[in-house]
Amino acid sequence: MKELLVVLGGGESGVGAAILGKEKGMEVFLSDMGTIADKYKNILNEENIEFEEGRHSEDRILKADIVVKSPGIPPYAPMVEKITAKGIPVLSEIEFAGRYTDAKMVCITGSNGKTTTTLLTYHILRKAGLNVGLAGNVGKSLALQVAREHHDYYVIELSSFQLENMYDFKADIAVIMNITPDHMDRYDHKMENYVKAKFRILQNQTAEDYFIYWQDDPVVTEQIRQIQTEAILMPFSEFRQEDTKAYVENGIVHFIAPTEVWEIPRDRLSLHGLHNLYNSMAAGLSASILNIKDDKIRGALEDFEAVEHRLEFVAEVDGVKYVNDSKATNVNSTWYALESMTTPTVLILGGKDKGNDYTEIEQLVKDKVKAIVCMGKDNTKLLDFFQGKVPVISDTHSIEDAVKECARLASEGETVLLSPCCASFDLFSSYEDRGKKFKDEVRKLSSKS
Repeated sequence: MKELLVVLGGGESGVGAAILGKEKGMEVFLSDMGTIADKYKNILNEENIEFEEGRHSEDRILKADIVVKSPGIPPYAPMVEKITAKGIPVLSEIEFAGRYTDAKMVCITGSNGKTTTTLLTYHILRKAGLNVGLAGNVGKSLALQVAREHHDYYVIELSSFQLENMYDFKADIAVIMNITPDHMDRYDHKMENYVKAKFRILQNQTAEDYFIYWQDDPVVTEQIRQIQTEAILMPFSEFRQEDTKAYVENGIVHFIAPTEVWEIPRDRLSLHGLHNLYNSMAAGLSASILNIKDDKIRGALEDFEAVEHRLEFVAEVDGVKYVNDSKATNVNSTWYALESMTTPTVLILGGKDKGNDYTEIEQLVKDKVKAIVCMGKDNTKLLDFFQGKVPVISDTHSIEDAVKECARLASEGETVLLSPCCASFDLFSSYEDRGKKFKDEVRKLSSKS
C-alpha cells in the first residue's frame, strides 16, 4: 500500500513537494485553504496530482503518513494542530527534499541580507562551473529540482519559517548573516524563540562542516556561547579580530579560507555599502570552502548585478535619484539602507507594522533624512514616533501620492529612498508588487520631466 503524502499549500514549495512525492511512488494529495495560482493548477493537472482549494478536507488529510506544509502556514493553524495531535510527521519542503539527495548544501539565513548573499553565492558557484541549483525563498523549489534536475550543489535561502520543520536535514555550509527582531507575531513576541528557529540551521552539522557568521552581531555571538556545535567556525567582520576569516584592512578585503588565503580591493566589489560588504564576505568564504579558485571568486564578486528591490537604482529625475529598497520589511533592513546613503534623503516608510521598534533607525534618520513620507493604510505609529525628528513628515495612503509627494520635497542632488521598514500587505500583495509599482510611478515622473 502506497504512503499517503498530504501537501498543505499550493505554491512553489508545495507543488514541488507534491511532484517529488509522486516521483517517489507516494499517493499525493495537495490541499490549500486559499486560491491556487493558475500556473500551479496547470502543473498539478499535467502531473495528475489530486488537489483541492478553498478548503481542507479534514478526513482525507488526517489519514496522511507524512504532511509537508508551506512555510507560510504557522504551527498554530487549526489544521496543523490537528495533524500534530494525531502524531503525523509535519515536514518542511526542504526537509522532505533533503531526504532524497546527497548534494552538498550551502544554506543561508538571517534577518537581512540573505537573498543577496544567496544569489551572490549561487552566481560564484555557477560561474566556476559547478552543477548548482538555487532554492528556498529564491529560485525553484528544492523538491522539484531533486525530482527532475539532480544538482551536485544547492545554494538555499532559508527563512525561520522553513527551519521550523527541519529535523534531519544537514547544511554542509551554514551561514547566518545577522539576527534582529522580525516576525515577532509568529514567535509569541519572544526574541529567544525567533533566535532558536534561526539556529536550527546548525543542527546535525559535524566536524567536517562549516558555520559562517557575522562576528559583530551580539545576538549571534551570544547564542554561539550558549550552544554546542562541532562545525568549523568562520566569522567575518569589517575589522580584523581574533579568528576573523574575512575582514577589511587598508581598503583590501582579506579572506582566510581553509585551503588558501586571498584578497580583493574593496572598491572592486560590484556591490557597495557596508551590508553588501558582509554579503560579499559570506559568499566569498562559502566559495573558498568549496575549493573554488580565488581568481574565479574575484571575477564573480566584481561582475554580480544587484538584486531587484534591494537598494536598486531606478532612475534620476530632475537631478533626484530614486532608489527601490522595497525588500526592507523590517527596521534593521532600513538601517542598512540609510547607512549607505551619501546625500540628503527623502524616505518612504510604512505598511503593515510587525511590532517594530523605530529607535534603531532614529539617529540615522536625524542625520540623513530631510523628510519622511509615510505610505500606508494607517500611519499613526510612524507619525507619532517621527514627528519633530525630521523637518518634514507627510501622510499618504497610496504609492501614487507617496511618489508625487517625494518629487515635491526632493531637490537636485538628493535621493528618494523607498525602504519601508514594514510588510507590504496593507496596500500591496508582496514587497515585489510594492517595488514594481514604485518603479512604475517613478518612470511616470521621468516621462513628464
